[in-house]
Amino acid sequence: MNPLGTAISSFLFLAVTALAAPTAIPTFECVSVYHPSPDKSACQVHYRVAGATEWRPALDLVFDPRNAEHRGSIVGLQPDTAYEVRLTHAGQTHVVPVRTRSERFPIGKTTHVGSQFTPLEIRESGTPAGYHLVTPHPQTRATIDVRNQADHTIVIDADYVVVRGLEARNAARHGIYIKPGRHHVVVEDCRIAFWGRIGGPVSFGNVGNSDSGIYAERGAGHLVFQRNLIENPRGASNDWDTGHPAGPQGISLINSSGNNVIRHNEIVTTEDHGFNDAIGGGSNFSNEGSPNRDSDIYGNIIAGVWDDGIESEGANMNVRIWGNYIYRVYQHVATASTSKGPLYVFRNVFGVARRTQTDPIGGAMIKTGGRGEFSGGRKFIFHNTALQPRGAFTVFSGHADPNTVTRNNIFDCPGRLASSQPVDDPGDYDYDFYSGNERGRAQERHGVRGKLAYVPSHYLEFYPAPVTTRVQFGKIPVNLGGKMVEITDPVVTAPNPVIDGGARLPNFNDDFTGRAPDIGAFEVGRPPLRFGRRAVENVWAPWELYAAEQTAP
Repeated sequence: MNPLGTAISSFLFLAVTALAAPTAIPTFECVSVYHPSPDKSACQVHYRVAGATEWRPALDLVFDPRNAEHRGSIVGLQPDTAYEVRLTHAGQTHVVPVRTRSERFPIGKTTHVGSQFTPLEIRESGTPAGYHLVTPHPQTRATIDVRNQADHTIVIDADYVVVRGLEARNAARHGIYIKPGRHHVVVEDCRIAFWGRIGGPVSFGNVGNSDSGIYAERGAGHLVFQRNLIENPRGASNDWDTGHPAGPQGISLINSSGNNVIRHNEIVTTEDHGFNDAIGGGSNFSNEGSPNRDSDIYGNIIAGVWDDGIESEGANMNVRIWGNYIYRVYQHVATASTSKGPLYVFRNVFGVARRTQTDPIGGAMIKTGGRGEFSGGRKFIFHNTALQPRGAFTVFSGHADPNTVTRNNIFDCPGRLASSQPVDDPGDYDYDFYSGNERGRAQERHGVRGKLAYVPSHYLEFYPAPVTTRVQFGKIPVNLGGKMVEITDPVVTAPNPVIDGGARLPNFNDDFTGRAPDIGAFEVGRPPLRFGRRAVENVWAPWELYAAEQTAP
């Protein structure tokens, strides 16, 4: 053996060992966990509220040999709460303390603004102990309407800023523009409308692609966008009849530094003023992208999109996407590439999908794919519900789909389950309801089949019915009014196969009722999922409470 090689290997092992202290990065309701180690054996995770007695299990961390690191997420936590995370790996135990982020931002300076026809420029930063709040005067409505005379309605060139309750209208490009590298910016309870250039097919010479309601430039991060209404851009994306859609977007992040939360927004528009993507950005094939890492996208209502409802592409390192209601899109969630992972897509509801204004055949629930080094990160797809009729045509897109794990999903669609393209890691598809006939590369051992019925409600609960119907083939004796007759291939009722039909997933379905978890986004007997601006708190913004000011131009 080469002594020099042995010495170098020993040095590298010692260097990794020296850096092996695990870390935890919180959001409001989740924690990203990182454990550097060259040992690929399983790294088990348990967690508890600090001071509690019982440890609760979570999914094992995922090992990435490319940088000798185990990483993964814990979900479903309470905000502003101290936790302990216990890692058991290679005969050692590590306990990492972490506190989830508080939803209450400390306010230092407050700047009250009124309606105006020039851009609002925010250049004064706050501090971690006191954010700079920019908001309307009490009990008034503040509309910033630049009448297409300025590129942006609100420009944020500061850190530790909260923009609350403003109405931004008629930006020539972006409604709210966040400068490169800015961080700890909160945009909440705002209305953003009528922004952007015309949009449409790039091949036709249009230049209005990705004009956004909120646009965060390269390196911006630690952003919170919550309870905003982003609607009706001035321009429009084309559909797939004229090539890849190009046009306005709701929210765009460009190679973010990560640790973002995008939650409980309503990003909606009409078909003739459709979005390219509702939430997206770039760069897709990179180790950065949107939202990059340690980020959450949840509780949003998204509609009126000609490409991706949520485009989460790039690193996707400890990114969690859950509890969104996505309809009138081409593809519901795009994940190409997931170069780092793990990415968690769970308990989302996927509604209507369509390709063009005239073609009702939808796209995929989840777009996949990657290029060279920008691929291979783990994707976990858990407890999602796809609705029919007029839902997605396929589950995963036709691109390569490596390193994917599915459990407990309702994949109700006529087309393919998984791509047939060869990959190094074929993935693990199981315990899903799938109604189509072409599984592609997926070979489920325990998936359930059968026709499902949904019971919609005002709150978009879509709970599965307790029973469903199926054809019982053959000549079957049936009691009709006390007389036994034989009926050929009658329709009979049967227990719904999705109820109690799922697999146990620690930390993802701990609160199930019945014998086992239900398949799909909703657990019968548990509170319903809620979506949109009033999903959690009954917050009403100044722009919907007060009349517009009568200000002369």
